[in-house]
Amino acid sequence: MAILDIKKTRLKKLAGIKKAGVNPYPITTKRTHSMGMALLEFDRFSAAKTEVTLVGRIKSIREHGGSTFLHFEDGTGQMQAYLKQDKLGDKGYKFFLDNFDVGDFIEITGTLFQTKRGEKTIEASDFKMLAKSLLPLPEKWHGLQDVEERFRKRYLDLIMNPEVRDKFKLRSDTIKGLRDILNNHGFLEVETPILQPIPGGALAKPFKTHLNALKMDLYLRVSPELYLKRLIVGGFPKVYEIGRCFRNEGMDRVHNPDFSELEFYWAYQNRDGLMDFVEKAIAELVMKVKGSSEIIYQGQKIDFKAPWKRIKFSEIDFEKEKINLIQPTFVVDHPVKMAILAKAKEDNPRQAHRFQVVVGGIELINAFSELNDPLEQEKRFKSAKVETERRDKDFLEAMQYGMPPTAGLGMGIDRLVALLTDSHNLREVILFPAMKPQKKNE
Repeated sequence: MAILDIKKTRLKKLAGIKKAGVNPYPITTKRTHSMGMALLEFDRFSAAKTEVTLVGRIKSIREHGGSTFLHFEDGTGQMQAYLKQDKLGDKGYKFFLDNFDVGDFIEITGTLFQTKRGEKTIEASDFKMLAKSLLPLPEKWHGLQDVEERFRKRYLDLIMNPEVRDKFKLRSDTIKGLRDILNNHGFLEVETPILQPIPGGALAKPFKTHLNALKMDLYLRVSPELYLKRLIVGGFPKVYEIGRCFRNEGMDRVHNPDFSELEFYWAYQNRDGLMDFVEKAIAELVMKVKGSSEIIYQGQKIDFKAPWKRIKFSEIDFEKEKINLIQPTFVVDHPVKMAILAKAKEDNPRQAHRFQVVVGGIELINAFSELNDPLEQEKRFKSAKVETERRDKDFLEAMQYGMPPTAGLGMGIDRLVALLTDSHNLREVILFPAMKPQKKNE
């Protein structure tokens, strides 16, 4: 049956439900337990014949004469339900058969038992419509070859593929783990402007907008760096921010126009101390969210256990070797012209006191000992031919009041999660990635 025909049928059912005096979208539910809790306490509840009320979306329905089995889930777990005609009554049972479809949200009250096949089940003594669905769930969504469709209709991807939901749960755990580690080390979480008058902190092409109230152009930030450094000047010794940044540049498997980034700045620290911290902190994080220091990424075993390999930038043939930097590797000592916000090495002023972390062939972290000489910083801006309108004069003025020795870091959250979930493309770990609109006839 075509989708439009199914929708027409369901609209008729919706009208019939309303005609019967039943609200198909009620305000309240009498749920007593989440599905996850009911499964956790299943033995105790079933032994005591405790009546529970569970809710969820119907994923399947199987009718057998005067009995119907269905599976439903609420985001915390899935369970089977058993509806019997002689227990619900002819009228109630018929109401279910006539009006409920896969995709509907249902409330079921009853007692728990285990079938002969060992399946945990709730036997319904009552039920209620919570939300009538008008469109059918796709039958062949799993393994869908058109990945664009999966990303475009992420809600269906999440409904149909539990492993996709698991990726985003791990993403949440990863961000929480990062916060826990930084908070435990005395960092203060802050928020800096997303709309900025000058798109500073990275030489990336910004998105431009206009603020009508002040009659001025603004930019979506390409980085929070210069604002976080202002806070170091202001007296906060350790600050971090986790948030979205925006760059109006190319798209590929490791780039998205808007992306999540962690940046932190640590007064009285330098690049070398930061490297020691990073390899321990990331190993701790991976152990926390994965239960092991090892992961598998695109068929390669990667071990985050410290110490990590360290290699000079000048020793890398990027055309041949970058893809072979699979294990966590610190790439150090870049040319200073590639890092205009970094301090130069004291023993070699042509090299920056900088490092990158490359894992699985992906640049994950960029960090350095921050340049805190305001005159040198202004000189760097000019020599790098940074456009005059992008030279943040207020930041340079702030530096003139004195900025302590500082180490800073930027890390791509999306890239980290892609590594931890063995995802080849960042769009797999961004809930709603940037997509080209579908044509009207699609």
